[in-house]
Amino acid sequence: MSRKVVSTTNAPAALGPYSQAIVSDNTVYVSGQIPINPASGEIEAKDITGQTEQVLKNLEAVLVASGSSIANVVKTTCFLDDINEWPAMNDVYAKVFHTSPPARSAFEVGKLPKNAKVEIEAIAKLN
Repeated sequence: MSRKVVSTTNAPAALGPYSQAIVSDNTVYVSGQIPINPASGEIEAKDITGQTEQVLKNLEAVLVASGSSIANVVKTTCFLDDINEWPAMNDVYAKVFHTSPPARSAFEVGKLPKNAKVEIEAIAKLN
């Protein structure tokens, strides 16, 4: 089994002892991305729409750094601090995953790092 750590400055650095992603054989496991703007290091968007947009940009940056892409995502898990904001998150998500969307789970959680409203992790295949 091969194992390669993925790291890019185009997405926020890990906030703890974990990798942005791991490539193992032909699969990319992307750690949960929160809406930190990698340029500023801050969560700039206050609403779920803006935060979801940033999360998906971060997710895409890690996927590209791994040698994959949004089109190769096979599974996501979405964590929301308020499940009532799921429709707004889903609208943004649908714009990115509009063709052959991946399998997905979504959960309300008690709290997310940095008080984010949304976090998304993904599993993808390499290009």
